[in-house]
Amino acid sequence: MPRIAGIDIPEKKKIGISLRYVFGIGPKVALDILREVGIDPERRTNELKETEIAQITSVIDAKIIVEGALRRQIQQDVQRLKDIKSYRGDRHRKNLPAHGQRTRSNSRTRKGKKKTVAGKKGVKS
Repeated sequence: MPRIAGIDIPEKKKIGISLRYVFGIGPKVALDILREVGIDPERRTNELKETEIAQITSVIDAKIIVEGALRRQIQQDVQRLKDIKSYRGDRHRKNLPAHGQRTRSNSRTRKGKKKTVAGKKGVKS
């Protein structure tokens, strides 16, 4: 398996798709990298020469923040929001959606499994 930016990428897929396995590289960035190096995005990863892989790696190292450094940067950004006690930081701290999504009926991914709360059962007064 070829290694690009310290990550093993699939051999049998097209290089335009394989580059997306690196954290921080999406569809547009992958195509931009390949355009800069001059490689057809439709070629398979196993068809690439070592020199072409080295060119791709050098472009990624020079211009794009990927993998560990990007994860660290995102973590620091969230920590900064928590430290300054911003609204978004509070939402991160409480594990709730931070971008204005509704939470009354959705957001189970962020909130976790349902916690049933016992309600009032026929209280007579």
